[in-house]
Amino acid sequence: MEAMNHYNHLPLNIAVTTHRQVVPITLFVAVLCLCLVIGHLLDENRWVNESITAIIIGCIVGTIILIVSKWKSSRLLRFDEELFFIYLLPPIIFNAGFQVKKKQFFHNFFPIMLFGVAGVFISTSIVAAGCRWLFPKFGLDGLTMSEYLSIGTIFSSTDTVCTLQVLHQDETPLLYSLVFGEGVVNDATSVVLFNAVRKLNANTFRGKAVLHILLDFLYLFSTSTVLGVAAGLVTSYILRGLGFGRHSSVREISLMILVAYLSYILAELFELSGILTVFFAGVLMSHYAWHNVTESSRITTRHTFAAMSFIAETFIFLYVGMDALDYENWKLSILSFWKSIGVYSTVMFLILLGRAAFVFPLSVISNYMHRGEAGSSKITGKHQVVIWWAGLMRGAVSVALAFKQFTLSGVTLDPTNATMITTTIVIVLFSTIVFGLLTKPLISYLLPNNVTMCGVPRRTTSPKEEMTLPLLSFEESASENLSRAKENISMLMERPVYTIHSYWRRFDDTYMRPIFGGARSNDSSS
Repeated sequence: MEAMNHYNHLPLNIAVTTHRQVVPITLFVAVLCLCLVIGHLLDENRWVNESITAIIIGCIVGTIILIVSKWKSSRLLRFDEELFFIYLLPPIIFNAGFQVKKKQFFHNFFPIMLFGVAGVFISTSIVAAGCRWLFPKFGLDGLTMSEYLSIGTIFSSTDTVCTLQVLHQDETPLLYSLVFGEGVVNDATSVVLFNAVRKLNANTFRGKAVLHILLDFLYLFSTSTVLGVAAGLVTSYILRGLGFGRHSSVREISLMILVAYLSYILAELFELSGILTVFFAGVLMSHYAWHNVTESSRITTRHTFAAMSFIAETFIFLYVGMDALDYENWKLSILSFWKSIGVYSTVMFLILLGRAAFVFPLSVISNYMHRGEAGSSKITGKHQVVIWWAGLMRGAVSVALAFKQFTLSGVTLDPTNATMITTTIVIVLFSTIVFGLLTKPLISYLLPNNVTMCGVPRRTTSPKEEMTLPLLSFEESASENLSRAKENISMLMERPVYTIHSYWRRFDDTYMRPIFGGARSNDSSS
């Protein structure tokens, strides 16, 4: 009889549980809609972007929930880092890769990789070393070397949305390309490096540990990139060979979405970097697959991927605003008010220092590598300041990495971990709102006339630039092949970046596009 009563109550219990889950989700979606409406009303005001709007609305909603719940919780939903990495991050990164202007991205590939990869290593080292030295002075002890390095990667991940909304891609293509490209590569590198340093068990930072991190990073970076490229090429080949568009444009779009997501899941399954994989899958699909679908599918894919990314980003910033008022984390924190201010100020100073430590020196290296090219490829002093400023803001990836490191399914009972969560939230809030609001006046002051610049030098009719593929030809004499080889090596030494980029364009036109599809390199859409 008791068993019968137990089973009779099961439907009621399930209904109550379901209702408890549906109500907060419904309210959260309603608040998301409110963010869209307010963002539209503020669209003319370029001082306030969607990120700032979502954070402010999140803080207001969190305050209301905190009062209604009698200071128990400020959140409608509990943040799970797995929710972020499995559902929210893939559409954001895939859209970044799909929407990137590839001509600008690949022409500026060297400085982008310098800032996005080497820069992350420099910034991580400075932030980690500074935190290890200064945190104990504020009474924040108990962190291992691996955790300090994780903190370095957490606060080296940038969010360049505010700057990109002020910059004009058509008016400052070089600067826009550098800021956008570095932002995406920076996020990918931060996640890869974060996963590498978490495997470090040593309490001391020795040469062997450094070598292990570097080798692990190179393995994750290369294999993840290869997987993403393979996913993009396979999708392009299928769409080109089978002609999906003859019967249904829906299947074309569905295949691109599913293969991109499959590549991300496979990367995570094999403990690679899903963020890097899905980014390069997006780049390759945009470069080849997009040209193999119908005209209606081309328009639809652009808007669909952008909408998915926009909703995911708004969701994250809205949650950050609400989580800033999480009473439990603040109560668990082991630091006093003034010591907490000291920790926040220390982290912010290290972010400023770490950013400056690589932007300005690496810009000099980039300018040297682009020597001999048009002046438009040079990163000027004002450009360097804008690039430095653009990377000071922290966003969704920093929050997700912090929750992954210092919580278990969004919950922490350790005072030190709770302190690091609140520190991350404060840094994200401060940098996004304060630096975000100052971005437009800073850029207006540095670039008052928005002088039009071109990131890709115009091709001239110089014989040296009329390079052909292959480098050597069996139809020509040995002396002619030797002469051409000397000429090309000379060009490579004089203009290394442009020469490599030129050879890639010719290789792409000759071998890749006939197999995988896509417009030729002189097509502006590519």
